[in-house]
Amino acid sequence: MKDIGWTPNPGQKQYPSVNAPVGFVTDFASIPRAFWSLLPPDGLYTYPAIVHDYLYWEQPVSREQADMIFKFAMQDFQIDKLSIAAIHAGVRLGGGKAWNSNAALKKKGERRILKNFPSDPTMTWAKWKNNPMAF
Repeated sequence: MKDIGWTPNPGQKQYPSVNAPVGFVTDFASIPRAFWSLLPPDGLYTYPAIVHDYLYWEQPVSREQADMIFKFAMQDFQIDKLSIAAIHAGVRLGGGKAWNSNAALKKKGERRILKNFPSDPTMTWAKWKNNPMAF
């Protein structure tokens, strides 16, 4: 219902502020299902994950910077250090595929900022993204 953002703390000024607008499509934390009992995709790190997803979609910074902003945002939310380390290691290890895929999808014209939202709660992104009324 409102934009979600992150602002660098003192000592992080080499990183830009981030503002994910209302309507940005996210899958929250892209954690493999096998780890959901330990790290659910909608845990306390959901807000930082949205910021991270936005950075991975728009790519205004390098992938490394996007991953560090995610780490800093999780620290701001006081996520425990072990979870931060595991999640950050996961995005460093497996995030390249998502980064490259997002660049290719964006180049093909896919959009990820909705102007209209589905009224059906079971609507999938795969279907809704093809609806011209969504944008």
